Amino acid sequence: MKYTTLPNTDIKVSKINLGTMTFGQQNTEAEGHAQMDYALERGINFFDTAEMYSVPARQETYGSTEKIIGTWFKKSGNRDKVVLASKIAGPNPGFTYMRDKIDFSPASIKYAVENSLKRLQTDYIDLYQMHWPERKTNYFGQRAFNGHDEVWEDNFRSVLETFDGLIKEGKIKHIGVSNENAWGMMRFLEESRHHDLPRIKTVQNPYSLLNRLFEVGSAEVSKYENVGLLAYSPLAFGVLTGKFLTGESHPNARINLFPQYTRYNSEQCTQATRLYQEIAHKHGLTLTQLAMGFVLQQPFLTSAIIGATNLDQLKENIDTIDVVLSKEIIAEINAIQAIIPDPAP
Repeated sequence: MKYTTLPNTDIKVSKINLGTMTFGQQNTEAEGHAQMDYALERGINFFDTAEMYSVPARQETYGSTEKIIGTWFKKSGNRDKVVLASKIAGPNPGFTYMRDKIDFSPASIKYAVENSLKRLQTDYIDLYQMHWPERKTNYFGQRAFNGHDEVWEDNFRSVLETFDGLIKEGKIKHIGVSNENAWGMMRFLEESRHHDLPRIKTVQNPYSLLNRLFEVGSAEVSKYENVGLLAYSPLAFGVLTGKFLTGESHPNARINLFPQYTRYNSEQCTQATRLYQEIAHKHGLTLTQLAMGFVLQQPFLTSAIIGATNLDQLKENIDTIDVVLSKEIIAEINAIQAIIPDPAP
């Protein structure tokens, strides 16, 4: 395994992060425990979860992933070996089962943290993130910014003050954002700078061969402000393994089980994936190796979040840590990006 540090800390984290959102629906508790055992054996010390997991979010499975991680901590005694990240859900009219108000008010943040700690069977969370912005903006596949949010009121400072209190209590150690844009990142950074409040360490956004939008604006913030990217969906829901190009059916694949996830299903995504597969095969690589290798060698990356539903997939993903792409391969990738730029927003 290769390691880096959580920005502005001395915390060593693996460059591959174990994503856990399948635990509780696509994976049983026993399977989740087996994945965590194997990941730790392979040197992965960074796990990511969220209060709303498993996915897709449903009241019946709310918090199931954190509960599975909690029983693993209790059984294995491995809490001190893991850098644990979790997230508070942002506003969503369908999430009223989570708490009284689905916002980032002090009461909501404190309630969410306390309940995550109970489910996780731990006293602290290493990295606590806002899952998506409280204001209406372009995220989750929306390209364009469509104007002012008439309901949301600027609360960046209040949010950081709440996190400051939780850090002082020892319940969380560090904070990050997710599905955030450059403006939101800078507002959090400016508030922390001017009011001596906790600084965001990471941003968890989609990043892959099919979605390089992070490079537009956010990568500059990442570089100059030292905010590390936690790249999710580096394999685009499995599309960048090439398995959907074979003509074979994959009934247990996420995009088949849950057809509402259409982000990587467009004709442009399929066309780009075929072209990237040609590059991979030309250079003696699998498409998985090409896709993961590209993400892993980005200078703004702190860790790439992988998800798997079985140990064979997990092994294949972890094995990509040693892939190094040549300048020639990167140039060929960029040529495809120029022809079909970011087909999946």
